[in-house]
Amino acid sequence: MPVKKLREGKNVVGTMVRMVKDPAVAWMAYHAGLGYIMLDLEHGLYTMETVGNIFKVGRAVGLGCFVRVPELSRGYVSRIMDAGATGVMVPMLESVEQAQKLVAWSKYAPLGDRGFGTIGDHTNYAGIGGDTMASFMARTNEETLAIAQIETRRAIEEVDAIAAVPGIEALLIGPNDLAISLGCAGDLMGDTVDKAIGKVAAAAKKHGKIFGLHAPDGLLERWIPRGCTLVMSNLDISILAAGMKAIAQKYKG
Repeated sequence: MPVKKLREGKNVVGTMVRMVKDPAVAWMAYHAGLGYIMLDLEHGLYTMETVGNIFKVGRAVGLGCFVRVPELSRGYVSRIMDAGATGVMVPMLESVEQAQKLVAWSKYAPLGDRGFGTIGDHTNYAGIGGDTMASFMARTNEETLAIAQIETRRAIEEVDAIAAVPGIEALLIGPNDLAISLGCAGDLMGDTVDKAIGKVAAAAKKHGKIFGLHAPDGLLERWIPRGCTLVMSNLDISILAAGMKAIAQKYKG
């Protein structure tokens, strides 16, 4: 499974999905060879019902089912987990207190205080099976990821402390917002952003956390050899637009 591979230090490649709502997108991603999709609730127009429907397919085929929620709140984080997510990411997370809340709402006790429900998308409608309640909670905590998206100046300043929070398992950089916050909008390959990413990579390594990037090819090619294993490339909108453009350019008169 993708989460297990990431915990073992192996590369897992996925893409962000912001527009497509058909559950077949999960089937297509899996059979294309991707390890996960990240549904974007921050900028996309997804309902909880749509998330659940897509992840029923994703979980059935063994695809990583990750979500970027719009904001840090129990109402989003815990419900997304109950909708079948195997990873939840909070945008612009920038403090230890926020990191602790993400863990509390995405993880079962004793690590967090996520509410316990036995039958639903998150259990494939099978309940906890032969597990005890304690073993089910421990196994589920191990099979899901709490991901802090690092994309502000303050987050860079606090990244070592954020990475040290128990239960925060991955740090994923959003380079566009990070560059804006650092005063160099659009300059993703420059020294300022490079140094900031380096701080995140170092903090992840120091604390044994997963280091990730959602970035253009140039950044991914620079940082994969330097420890980036949670690899997110492109976006469903861009993938579709590029495919349509290629057809138009090839065949239009």
